Amino acid sequence: MKNTVQVFAPASVANLSCGFDVLGLCLEGVGDTMSFQRTSDSGIKIFNKNNSSLPTDPKQNVAGVAAQALLDAHPIAGGVQIEIEKGILPGSGIGSSAASAVGAVVGINQLLEHPLPKQDLLPFALAGEAMASKDAHADNIAPALLGGIILVRSVYPMDLVKLPIPKDLFAVVLHPQIELKTAEARALLGNQVLLKSAIQQWANVGALVHALHTDDDSLMARSLQDVIAEPLRKKLIPEFDRIQKIALQEGALGCGISGAGPSIFSLVKGAEKSHNIAHALSYFCNQKGIEHQLYTSPINRNGVEIISAK
Repeated sequence: MKNTVQVFAPASVANLSCGFDVLGLCLEGVGDTMSFQRTSDSGIKIFNKNNSSLPTDPKQNVAGVAAQALLDAHPIAGGVQIEIEKGILPGSGIGSSAASAVGAVVGINQLLEHPLPKQDLLPFALAGEAMASKDAHADNIAPALLGGIILVRSVYPMDLVKLPIPKDLFAVVLHPQIELKTAEARALLGNQVLLKSAIQQWANVGALVHALHTDDDSLMARSLQDVIAEPLRKKLIPEFDRIQKIALQEGALGCGISGAGPSIFSLVKGAEKSHNIAHALSYFCNQKGIEHQLYTSPINRNGVEIISAK
């Protein structure tokens, strides 16, 4: 049993264009650092190290909700203090709430007398994500926790498929400095989809899964198409069409909205090409006066990591 734990909870890209709510991948190098300490007082206390806008009430904080869900099922004596250093801006579209939820359950798990296997923590992390987005979906949660590229076949019961990662696959993520709430972006989609759009979308998902298994760049490029969410959501993102066009012209296999947006992801083969695309996108944003951040990342195969545990 540990008394103090520190974890790094990574960012993630959800949907991957065609896989709304069912596909996601894990990023390297960007994420939240979270520290946990057992206390003699009962309950959860939350301290936000660098983002005062996040709620410290555990019932209103994603990390607090996820942590409490785990502790309700596996109680410990005393309480827990959680310190959160956000490296992922809320509302960025790269899994800010998922990182908080995943980091919380992995950190709390290390404080238990008998820690659970990583995959068994998913339902508890999902409780936090559901509070943030007003819906229970695991396309950010699963890759942030387990790493890699994951297909969520079912949430209830949880059924995940870890997909192959093609050689030299990179993600380039452009984050325009605006905030979009997941719940608000989901509200744009309504409750009905045209049958022809649904057919095209699930054909793309099937083809993308095959492309990942066979490392087929051409098929991957043809499959990274979103005919359902992107047409409705892109109007919320400044210069989306132009940014997408630039990424594809520079050699991206596909380019689309990351999660609910406003971040835009590109999948790219090779480190050099990914840096070239990042440079072209940054140049365009600077010309247009769009404040932004850029991340270039290989696919993170491990997910959340324990930095220290004592």
